[in-house]
Amino acid sequence: MTALAAITATAVGAVALPASAADHHPGRAHAAVHISGVQYDSPGRDDRSNRSLNQEWVDITNSTRRAVNLNGWTLRDEDGHTYTFRHVRLNGRATVRVHTGIGRDTRTDLFQDRRAYVWNNDHDTATLRNDRGRFVDDASWGRHHRGHRH
Repeated sequence: MTALAAITATAVGAVALPASAADHHPGRAHAAVHISGVQYDSPGRDDRSNRSLNQEWVDITNSTRRAVNLNGWTLRDEDGHTYTFRHVRLNGRATVRVHTGIGRDTRTDLFQDRRAYVWNNDHDTATLRNDRGRFVDDASWGRHHRGHRH
């Protein structure tokens, strides 16, 4: 095994996200801010309880050393459900988890304050755009969409 193959195998083995879309663009370098994980199928019964809704989430990671102002950025699904970041500063080398349900925002957890699920279990795409509406990153799962554009 070459050194590169060993490093790749180690990196791939280190990422284990349940019901996630972590490998949404194999081989593509991540942007400074990117979708690093998605839990689209809340564990247990889909009973719309706030606990279950908050077990559905998207992780947004800043891989740089500098903080990024996410104010006005959006996270959207294929059906048009959109979450807009308000007064959010993502520190360097930090991750924030955006939950579907209701809760109190912190530095590490944000809440969409919804009473229904957003992310489809069978297929969907989470798309992150900056405050100017420009594509930043996306993560897809389930059947692949032909002609899907950013």
